[in-house]
Amino acid sequence: MKWALLSVWDKAGIVDLAKVLTGHGYRILSSGGTGTALAKAGVPYTDVATYTGSPEMMHGRVKTLHPKVHGGILGRRGIDDAVMQEHGIEPIDLVVVNLYPFEAMRDAGLDIDEIVEYIDIGGPAMVRAAAKNHKYVAVVVDPADYRMVADAVRRGGFTDEERLDLAAKAFARTAAYDGAIVNYLTGIGRQFPETFTVQYRNGRALRYGENPHQAAAVYGDAGIAAEQPLQGKQMSYNNYLDVDAAVGLLREFDDCAVVIVKHNNPCGVATGENLLATYIAAREVDPVSAYGSIVAMNREVAADVARELTGTFVEVVVAPSFTPEALEIMKAKENMRVLRLPEPVVQDTIRSIDGGALVQRTEPFREDWQVVTEREPTAHEMRAMHLAWKVCRHTKSNAIIFADEKAVIGIGAGQMNRVESAEIAVRKARRPLAGTAVASDAFLPFPDTLEVAAAAGATALVQPGGSIRDTEVIDAANRLDIAMIFTGVRHFRH
Repeated sequence: MKWALLSVWDKAGIVDLAKVLTGHGYRILSSGGTGTALAKAGVPYTDVATYTGSPEMMHGRVKTLHPKVHGGILGRRGIDDAVMQEHGIEPIDLVVVNLYPFEAMRDAGLDIDEIVEYIDIGGPAMVRAAAKNHKYVAVVVDPADYRMVADAVRRGGFTDEERLDLAAKAFARTAAYDGAIVNYLTGIGRQFPETFTVQYRNGRALRYGENPHQAAAVYGDAGIAAEQPLQGKQMSYNNYLDVDAAVGLLREFDDCAVVIVKHNNPCGVATGENLLATYIAAREVDPVSAYGSIVAMNREVAADVARELTGTFVEVVVAPSFTPEALEIMKAKENMRVLRLPEPVVQDTIRSIDGGALVQRTEPFREDWQVVTEREPTAHEMRAMHLAWKVCRHTKSNAIIFADEKAVIGIGAGQMNRVESAEIAVRKARRPLAGTAVASDAFLPFPDTLEVAAAAGATALVQPGGSIRDTEVIDAANRLDIAMIFTGVRHFRH
């Protein structure tokens, strides 16, 4: 006779699993809410208190912390049998436990006295014991694994590989659980915790990193990190970086929009009413850079757009959906990765540095756009500035963006000074810049960048403001008849 210990906070699927267990010769140990759920379903079980001879106490704080429970989990078959028999300890073959929902309660805004009651003690102790003794005990912490467990029970037991995989998953869960508790407790009274623990799952090795001599992997089970191509080669390290950049900018737009990214910078952005025309407009901003790029769209891709995409070399196409005909057409480009646009994930930004990490959190913020020149911008100029500003926020500093109200026209990115960024944007523009608006990701320390923009034909400029020479820049804008807006918010991107 085999024994299974079931003690779960999340009751989803536990009754069905228990029925499989009892139908295949398992006796069940349980207590509390899990036992109540089993009893209601008519599933026979032995109460933990009856088995141990010790009642639950302290309002359920102490119930499974007992030698007859932990001895049954930790006992080594063929080594500890005599001791177990001497003390009336039954060997427990399967432990199914999920923990008190500390993370959910942490985010519910409870005070510390309430939230500490959701720190599970007995659950992690049983999980860790079973995972340590996985040679003899299978441990399950995720209801998503119940089907696999049921299949293993039906065929007569778990393989060594399954036991090891379940044990590793169990330790990962208790590590994440303890990490969440540490983050909470060391973060009381602080914006960030003193000790910062983060865990990413679903790790997959990549062919290589930024370059072939570098090893790499991707982790994550949500957002872009979790997406697998509908067609095409495996995503590369650089693909993930560029898709992340493209999607971050694409999410700035509600209207039909296309964003094209190369080496983590936008090289084409356009909005419109029709996706095909919008894609062509975005590609024509810089068709040379668009070769081998990432294309992100926020509307369904149909056959006409698919045909246009296959006419050039595109590394990755990202969109919310694709028609069956579009997918069939894109099969002609067997190396082109086709990716569905995932739902956004709100999280801190983490970047490694020598010996540690930088963690950044972008709280909701509001810009205060103020006209600082004698001339007010026209409605056309305002729409152009809004578009340029959105793109500027997602372009490497120093960033200068020229745009009209529908598309970007010139992009200057990643330069050590702002004037050179402006000159690059002017030089790369494939259309006249007369009547365009310009965005700068940080304040203009001198009038020179504005003068370059004005000489190229720009009539409006948006920037954060805040320089000690703001007055000089405003005077220059008035002299050149440039309408200028200060936003009050800087958007450096390193």
